[in-house]
Formats: sequence, C-alpha cells, structure tokens
Amino acid sequence: MAKKSILNKKSLNFLEKYLNNAAPTGYEWEGQKIWMDYLKPYVDEFFTDTYGTAVAVINPKAKYKVVIEGHADEISWYVNYISDNGLLYVVRNGGSDHQIAPSKIVNIHTKKGIVKGVFGWPAIHTRNRAKEEAPKPDNIFIDVGAKDKEEVEKMGIHVGCVITYPDEFHILNKDKFVCRALDNRAGGFMIAEVARLLHENKVELPFGLYVVNAVQEEIGLRGAQMIAERIQPNAAIVTDVTHDTTTPMINKKVQGDCAIGKGPVIAYAPAVQQKLRDLITDTAEEKKIPIQRNALSRSTGTDTDAFAYSNDGVASALISLPLRYMHTTVETVHKDDVENVIKLIYETLLKMKGNETFSYFK
Repeated sequence: MAKKSILNKKSLNFLEKYLNNAAPTGYEWEGQKIWMDYLKPYVDEFFTDTYGTAVAVINPKAKYKVVIEGHADEISWYVNYISDNGLLYVVRNGGSDHQIAPSKIVNIHTKKGIVKGVFGWPAIHTRNRAKEEAPKPDNIFIDVGAKDKEEVEKMGIHVGCVITYPDEFHILNKDKFVCRALDNRAGGFMIAEVARLLHENKVELPFGLYVVNAVQEEIGLRGAQMIAERIQPNAAIVTDVTHDTTTPMINKKVQGDCAIGKGPVIAYAPAVQQKLRDLITDTAEEKKIPIQRNALSRSTGTDTDAFAYSNDGVASALISLPLRYMHTTVETVHKDDVENVIKLIYETLLKMKGNETFSYFK
C-alpha cells in the first residue's frame, strides 16, 4: 500500500508559483506576499520588518517562543557597468556562479518592467583553444540588443538594476523537483506546510510558533540577525539546503556523504544546540523518518548561526534538505526529502512542551 503524500495539489501549485516568482536578495517582497497569502488560513497573525522578513505566528500570546525558519532570497546579479557599445557588466548579489552564466537568458528588473537579455559568449570558432579564457566575473557580459549605452538607458536599465534568471519549476522523472531558487524557497515552502498540517490536524501548541521567512541570507544571514533580536525566541529550528555529494567532482572526504532521496540532513556544529538536536534525532528514530548527518567546521553557514548567537544564546538546530547543483538554475531535490523535512519539523514540534531550557547543567 502506497504511503499517503503530505503534499497536495494546492501546496504543489503554491510551490510552483512561489519558485517561479523572482525574489533576489534585497528584493524579496513579491515572494513574501505570495508566501503570506498561502499561509493566511493557517495562522493567527503576521508581521514584517523594515527589510522584508515575513513572520506568521500561531498562538502569539504565549510567553515561550519557538521559531521555524527558512530564507526567502535567491542569488542574482547587479548591473555594474554599461559599455559605450551597450553591453552590461555585472557584480554578484549573493553567490552567483559566473561559470554557468554564458548563453543564459536573464531578466533585468527596471522601473519600466522586465527587460530581457542574454549572457553572451564568443563562438567556439573564434577562440584560441590553446589560450582559451574561462568565464570569469570580469569577462562575462549581458547583451540586451542595444546599439549603444544611450539605447540601454532608454530601456530603463541603469547601474544597480538587479538581474535574475527566468528558469521555472519542473518535475524530473516523477519525483525530482527542479528549479532555480530551491535554495532556499524550498525552506519557506516546507515551514509553510508545517503550519498547514498543524492547522488541518487541529493541533494546539503549548507555545507560540513563529514561522519565519527571512531575507538576505545569501549575503550574510542579515535578515535572520534582525528578526532574531525582535522575536527573542527560546528555540529555533532552521531549514536550509545542503549538498548532495554523490554527483561528479565533489570530494566526500571534504564535503561529507549525503544524497537526495535518503532523508533530511541533521547538522553537527558548535552553533547547533545538542539537546535540541537530540530531540530532533530521537523524533526521527521514533517516527521512522530517515535522516542523514553532516559535520560542519566552525559555522553552519546558514541562518542557524544568526539565531544561535543572538539574545545571549538561543537553542538552535539545523535540518537541511539535500540538493544537487546548488547556485545553478537546475537545483534539484527529491520529493520524499521535502516531505520528510516537513514531517520531521512537525513531529518535533509536537514533542515540545513549551518550557524546555535545553540546559546541559541539570
């Protein structure tokens, strides 16, 4: 007998709409509107902050506060220079990969709307194969079909315009979700599904649950830093993506051994509070949710660090979704892993009593 899927048609339609919408770092608000609109039936209230982090709250009057968090922003580019012959040169907004840029179509966001462009690249016939130059941040460029700088500016393009890829969601071989920006709108989707399940199952939590979709993670965890100070939670469970290391050219001795389809990845790192992590792993064992593990040196590199070291220290843990081809336009995750992250967060919340100190010194 096939297991019942956590995801339904409405949630999958939301995932597709949410992923297809562009939400580059610093420009996340349209995506946040989609996210809040979906969550509206399942939560008690919302609040947002100055830079666009969105928070849905269940049981807002409770003194004990638990955060579940993902981040809303995607990597992108900025227009940095417009040449006299109408070509655009760029700088990163987040960790955009210059090596995948050549021949990609782009959307340039202007006050007049979207302007299409292409990352051009010299034809193979014209290049000196012995001295062939690889794509680098200072030699990739965008062609918008303009004859000169003046024509570019008439299109509404100026230095500082943000640039995104238009690649959209699709399903590969029945159970693989593929899209740009799965890092980490998959996280925002999964925490939204946790809120949906709590509502549909009529769960009454003994604490306030703050479902946080933070901005500006890709440039240094900035949104999480701000919202952690405002909420002042007692505990935080963060979800982000991590590397599937089974594809070519990845050293498992350095990156660890994780694969899509084998379950959520539990992080081991100084920022991860061990008592909270143990609650998560014990829950996974009890509920027979498959998990993987990953050891992280020094920091996790995720919003976990921002929550953990805020407000004199917040018990924080990281549950990651294994993903292939991070920071490309074909990021790939497994449907089963998405469902198991949702299930693991949901079941962990059901085990929390709302008075945990997570102290090592009892």
